Amino acid sequence: MLLRLAAFVLGLLELLRPRSVVDFWMNLATSDDVSLRPWVYTAARIEGVFLVLWALRRSRSKSSGDGE
Repeated sequence: MLLRLAAFVLGLLELLRPRSVVDFWMNLATSDDVSLRPWVYTAARIEGVFLVLWALRRSRSKSSGDGE
């Protein structure tokens, strides 16, 4: 449940503000000032779509009573 919620929130952030999310993680990962290619932000947005879809699909399958 917590993993789905975290994936959903991160996915929404990547969809709405991909530059902020990518820049945040790149600042944590590197100490140098790096310039990213423009497609990186598009890839982050696509990743956000998949995270949101995964979180929604998992929550629907759990609520429909798959035996758990």
